[in-house]
Amino acid sequence: MRADYETLAKTIASLTEGETDEVALMATVTCEVHHADDRFDWTGFYRAVAPELLKIGPYQGGHGCLQIPFSRGVCGAAARTGEVQLVADVEAFPGHIACASSTRSELVLPVRNGQGELIGVFDIDSDQPDAFTAEDADHLAAILHEVFRRI
Repeated sequence: MRADYETLAKTIASLTEGETDEVALMATVTCEVHHADDRFDWTGFYRAVAPELLKIGPYQGGHGCLQIPFSRGVCGAAARTGEVQLVADVEAFPGHIACASSTRSELVLPVRNGQGELIGVFDIDSDQPDAFTAEDADHLAAILHEVFRRI
């Protein structure tokens, strides 16, 4: 099953309407996105909690790393650069952190609040190589922007 992003966006908008609690929003987005696509093996947020440090937030799937410095891994690169990281083969990514040995490809999107401040990153791992496309990144970025611009 592939994500129907139009339906996913409408569902998330409906479920999160009026909510401003960051963790509640993260938990809802994670759940809905995780169950929308068979490619999504691990789905969740890493929250920016200190300068140059991400800590695990709401997620679905196996365990995640508890903390990730901005200087390491795909999530750290997204936080550090503010750019989407679309990684077809995690083994080829310099400094990749293997939180789960099953991960083959990864999509990580920076998440900003309404003031433009980085509040974390949204991480999707797949046990399939080259699982993600620029289209996935664009649709998910739009969903994240709509949800988190109100906080």
